[in-house]
Amino acid sequence: EREGAVVCIIYFLTIFTGAALVFLIQPMFARMVLPMLGGAPAIWNTALVFYQAVLLAAYAYAHATSRWLSTRFQSIFHLLLMLLVFLFLPIGIPGDWKSPSPASPLLWLLGLLTRAVGLPFFVVCATSPLLQRWFAATRHKRASDPYFLYSASNLGSMLALLSYPTVVEPAVPLQQQGLWWSALYRGLLVMMGICAVWIWRPKDR
Repeated sequence: EREGAVVCIIYFLTIFTGAALVFLIQPMFARMVLPMLGGAPAIWNTALVFYQAVLLAAYAYAHATSRWLSTRFQSIFHLLLMLLVFLFLPIGIPGDWKSPSPASPLLWLLGLLTRAVGLPFFVVCATSPLLQRWFAATRHKRASDPYFLYSASNLGSMLALLSYPTVVEPAVPLQQQGLWWSALYRGLLVMMGICAVWIWRPKDR
């Protein structure tokens, strides 16, 4: 019973953290770009389309790797992908990124989003669907019905959306926010590694 509770807590906290990171990075990076582009509707619409496209790509990735890879090797592949994200941390405007061109600001924005947050956002978006599959591969008594973990994703999303404008933005300098997001991402990587350990344990133990 105690082991089962520990597994649930770890998976719940991991999905919660991943969802919070998804919904923190969007307003945070928008604040970073705002002084360079302004807040025209076309700018916000372009960013929205980008994030939705990456979210769908992350779900497609989780679905495809779930079909083509065993759960154990999927966990290895994803953890390696998570390590690649460190090439893009801390979150911020790349120092070598040029100012936007007045002729094509939307293309400039898409390029910046892809370069600065594309892979980090993609990886954290895949957290929930992947961990539900990993949980189903554990020896937990609720492994056959992992969908209760959606509540962790919903809670993390809601708290991140509420806390950014009310707590994070007023209290934390923008550059520091990128560092804090990166620190939370490191914690997510550790927790994902712990979750992966459970699916490598023999089921007959």
